[in-house]
Amino acid sequence: MPRDLVLMGAPTSAGSYAPGQEAAPRVLRDLGLADRLRAAGRQVRDAGDGPLQVWAPDPAHPRAQNLAAAVLAVRTVTEQVAAALEQDADVLLIGGNCTIALGVMDALIRHDPDAGLLYVDRHFDLNTPVSSIDGALDWMGLAHGLDLPGAAEQLAAAFHRRPLLLPEQLYLLGTDPAGSTPWEREQARLLSLRWVSGADLAAAPDSAVAGALGALPPGALAVHIDVDVLDFTDAPLAESTDGRNSGPSLQAIAGVLDTACHDPRARVLSIGELNPARAAGHPESLTRFLATVTDALRATASPP
Repeated sequence: MPRDLVLMGAPTSAGSYAPGQEAAPRVLRDLGLADRLRAAGRQVRDAGDGPLQVWAPDPAHPRAQNLAAAVLAVRTVTEQVAAALEQDADVLLIGGNCTIALGVMDALIRHDPDAGLLYVDRHFDLNTPVSSIDGALDWMGLAHGLDLPGAAEQLAAAFHRRPLLLPEQLYLLGTDPAGSTPWEREQARLLSLRWVSGADLAAAPDSAVAGALGALPPGALAVHIDVDVLDFTDAPLAESTDGRNSGPSLQAIAGVLDTACHDPRARVLSIGELNPARAAGHPESLTRFLATVTDALRATASPP
């Protein structure tokens, strides 16, 4: 029998650019996510949500806005994911902004020091409060996991070890260098990070995900997707609307998630930056996304 699947939410937009992402866990549940997963052969237990956090401007901390709230959300994710792993369950985490991936990895690395992270995102997320002026922690998550210079102390020190992540534990799919800062490109070079561009992922998704999985460590695997990796015209789901007519389609990403989540190492799928309001004019995008998640997590034989 497959492992049980624990569904949990991180309803936070505190580290984002604007409100909206905090609604994703509720909306996906209301659309029948748990029942769809059960129909796909999984035993689902709903662990509920972490703290509800709605973005607001934070002029007192302009370079790291809502930092304390983001740290609280990340630590809550760590506790929830750790509890599920202790029960030998897999996890589906609905965010929320992409800092939630740090909480996932804090729990997963405690569980298995050889854990790896497949990070499917249009951005490197390597900025710090020093390298970027907008103060949105959403595109700073990996910088804090890797403890880059200029990282906010409160977040970089929030994990069981520092740095939380080593470069060899990480592989990025879907990155758009044109959407990154010079700082990010330089850090990616200095760290020798492995990544595949959004254009190359769209052109050859099967070979891209196979290469990434082959390069990641042998331990437990977390898969994180920021839905801004998608072509926004094909699937208007993300907080950011900048990805119009570029990047992989939802169909292509469905194949990537299917392959990655059926890897024997896979234990956690986390979803970031899904803003349900973006699909108001095209609600079937949410239905298609639910089908993608359900198919990626459908029951298979337990790993040996």
